[in-house]
Amino acid sequence: MDIRLMELDSPLFSTLHRMMDMTEDAEKNLSAPTRTYVRDAKAMAATPVDVKEYPNSYVFVIDMPGLKSGDIKVQVEEDNVLIISGERKREEEKEGAKYLRMERRVGKFMRKFTLPDNANTDAISAVCQDGVLTVTVNKLPPPEPKKPKTIEVKIG
Repeated sequence: MDIRLMELDSPLFSTLHRMMDMTEDAEKNLSAPTRTYVRDAKAMAATPVDVKEYPNSYVFVIDMPGLKSGDIKVQVEEDNVLIISGERKREEEKEGAKYLRMERRVGKFMRKFTLPDNANTDAISAVCQDGVLTVTVNKLPPPEPKKPKTIEVKIG
């Protein structure tokens, strides 16, 4: 065997080294969160919600200043996951005006809630008034208790 093949600057060694680096990079990428996941996580963390339970309903209250009803989506997925999402867009700049400070949050927002078993997903309403979105999920009526079944005893 030619000893030059085993030297550190040999083409074989550098090729093997690059292959090992690519494998490590691929493993890092597989375990890293996707951009979509990170974006959704930020959107969920930045959207505070108050959730109240009443005798006949669950109420979700979210501040949505400056949004129109077309910018907000309320959906139910998988029969019991309530998703409230939307997007606040940046105002178009007027000619001659420039921002000195920009503090209002823009971009997508989203919150997901797993609804309890007694939530009636067919009776959900959403109203946005004065920049506050109120989503009401009615409760199903409680099941009637089972009556004891009487079995006739026959004489045999």
